[in-house]
Amino acid sequence: MDAEPTLTTRLLASTSIHVVGAGLNRERTAHTAVGELVGRGWRVVPVHPRDAGATVSGCPVRPMIEPGSPLEVVVFFLAPERVRDQVRRLLVQSPDPSPLVWLQPGAEDDVSIGWLQEAGWKVVHDDCLVRYAERHSLTRDAVEQPWFRQVADADGSGCSVWTVHEAGESATVPTTNLEWVGDLIDLQHSSHTVPAYIRRLRQDAEDLEACARRLAH
Repeated sequence: MDAEPTLTTRLLASTSIHVVGAGLNRERTAHTAVGELVGRGWRVVPVHPRDAGATVSGCPVRPMIEPGSPLEVVVFFLAPERVRDQVRRLLVQSPDPSPLVWLQPGAEDDVSIGWLQEAGWKVVHDDCLVRYAERHSLTRDAVEQPWFRQVADADGSGCSVWTVHEAGESATVPTTNLEWVGDLIDLQHSSHTVPAYIRRLRQDAEDLEACARRLAH
């Protein structure tokens, strides 16, 4: 582990924290961690395939780590064998620059740690991210931005419904197939077909948020 000032500096310089394993189960520490990290100013990205499209503490849950979106800190609240699968996918994607990977207590996996260290990625374990932030009184300026969701039309027509949601707005799991969910940063950077299509629909001198809002009407 780096000396604490170095780790603290990296956390405070990071806008986003991806929390893998954070879903709607209020009894899980991953769920409560989202709210605590949001309260300290980070853009928190919950990742949970079953609860995708809903929100935790106003943050939309993604089904997976969004391809193409910037990764700064990825924290795992998973069993070790599931961490290994996720780390393998991250290494295959090879984000540049590589994110800080944090394995929460109970998620430590020696194989995953070895892979990450061999690839030159920074990995933290044997500590809790939330408790670390508390011990060092880490806070930063809050990141608030709208988020977006596309689901299948309920009438089975094969059409899609694109909606805009304000920062912190709550939502439940959609009743029809989730096609994409993400915030403005995801919309700007994701290589997924839905945000890529939205980006192509911008009119002259129209910014991406204005375009996304226009398409929801």
